[in-house]
Amino acid sequence: MKTVWAQGYYIWGQGLLVSAVIASLPTAVLLFLLGVKRKPAWLAALWGLGATLVVALAGYRMPLTLTFSAAGYGAAFGLFPISWIVFWAIVLFNVMVSTGKFAVVKDSIGALTPDLRIQAIIIAFGFGAFIEGAAGFGTPIAVAGAMMVGLGFSPYYAAALCLLANTAPVAFGAIGVPIVTLAGVTGLPLDKLSGAVGTLCAPIAVILPAYMIITMGGLTSAMEVWPALLVAGLTFGGVEYLVSNYINVQLTVILSSFTAMGAVVVLLRFWHPRAHTVRKRTDHTGVVGRGPFELATEVSARESAAPSHTAGQIVAGWMPYIFLVILVLLWGFKPLQAVMDLATFAVRWPALHNLILRMPPVLPKASPYPAVFNLNLISAGGTSCMFASILSAIFLRMPLGDFVRVILASARQLALPILTISAVLSMAFVMNYSGATGTLGLAFSATGAAFPFFSPLLGWLGVFLTGSDTSSNALFGSLQVITADRLGFSRILIAAANSSGGVMGKMISVQSIAVAAAATGITVPQQSQLLRFTLKHSILLAMLVGLEVLVIAYWIRMI
Repeated sequence: MKTVWAQGYYIWGQGLLVSAVIASLPTAVLLFLLGVKRKPAWLAALWGLGATLVVALAGYRMPLTLTFSAAGYGAAFGLFPISWIVFWAIVLFNVMVSTGKFAVVKDSIGALTPDLRIQAIIIAFGFGAFIEGAAGFGTPIAVAGAMMVGLGFSPYYAAALCLLANTAPVAFGAIGVPIVTLAGVTGLPLDKLSGAVGTLCAPIAVILPAYMIITMGGLTSAMEVWPALLVAGLTFGGVEYLVSNYINVQLTVILSSFTAMGAVVVLLRFWHPRAHTVRKRTDHTGVVGRGPFELATEVSARESAAPSHTAGQIVAGWMPYIFLVILVLLWGFKPLQAVMDLATFAVRWPALHNLILRMPPVLPKASPYPAVFNLNLISAGGTSCMFASILSAIFLRMPLGDFVRVILASARQLALPILTISAVLSMAFVMNYSGATGTLGLAFSATGAAFPFFSPLLGWLGVFLTGSDTSSNALFGSLQVITADRLGFSRILIAAANSSGGVMGKMISVQSIAVAAAATGITVPQQSQLLRFTLKHSILLAMLVGLEVLVIAYWIRMI
């Protein structure tokens, strides 16, 4: 008979405060190396994992076999389904770049309007969200930023706009990876979490286009294009709410962004803004000059520089993403899903499954901690993206050798990010199974009645320092649920708050600013200015999510 180990939440007989400080050391190591020492994410994640193993073994006296089995379980989950999705999403994008079709997509967007404010909404908000939904992990900031510089935006303002826009869509990025991760680490239903996150993020999406233009160009500038801002925000937010609640997590941002861009395009057939007035204004650096949209008058005086493409060329350029949308929809079709699930195998993770007892006061009574790894190679979301990549290569007549080279190049490109994802998830699973997350949850419940407000801020802190909503959900998802249980709040709401608040930290993460700088070519001093500029907006939006959660928790009770 196998020995069952019972979790304990107080380290070395110390009180809750000391135990919580010790339990938080691995997270502190990770965040210190990322946020203070500016070490690469993969290196910080490995050090954090090492610190987690030490705390589990020496602090919680977790048996060696259980400790390393939990680490392996987390790493496996990081590889599949998480990295499986990311890998094929990047392959699809690289296929488009390699065949020249991405340039067609860029040109088709730039040719829609000469007004830079509307271009900013279409590219940074709409198309950036589309890329976030398809690939995520910094790709939309790089892609949209480079496109905007090519269309006439200054590098600094292009970077700032892309960072502001890359908020509301992030929770559903890379075909839903952050929420899939959140469901995996908390054990909560994926569809319920998707709906809750969509409910919290949709209002932010509605106001985000106007917020972007007011922030960067002023209220007068925004009022000149208010129909486009209203259409883009309402369309995106409305579709995000409906798809996240009633269809699936994978397509939420893809369909929201696609619909919002389409709605703005339709609007432009009946309405165009008046010529933008050039105004002197003081920007956030104190320099008097023209803002990011003051070039619109000059641009409108000449023909668009974007090359002209036929309708057939434009459709061909968009076909890879059309394939992706169709296949993701098919993968979510219940009858087909049931057939694909016949090839799914539930693996009881060796030397871990039901060999740990979670104890009171974290749970009402002692309960075995399951560890079941779902190997669903066919029905996994990443597999739909794989077939979209293959179909795209065939449709675009890409030689087999070139396609293989793209796959190998994507693997090299993602080697360190995949290592980072696996290490962070390994760290999170060891914290969960050792009892460290339980200790932190007990301590965090001390915020009491105000916890719903602070819950999104914990997610915000995680994304700020790790650069990933996926990583933040892996680190803090279980902690949020444990705290919600102790304080009597909805587990779904509080878990969703971690992801929804977390996305507001994306614009100030070191990784995001580094990606924006690389894509737009801003200088090192401008990178510091960019962080200071986005910080206040990041905090404000995170607090807004906190107020949403507070209202829902106490008054609306809809989640």
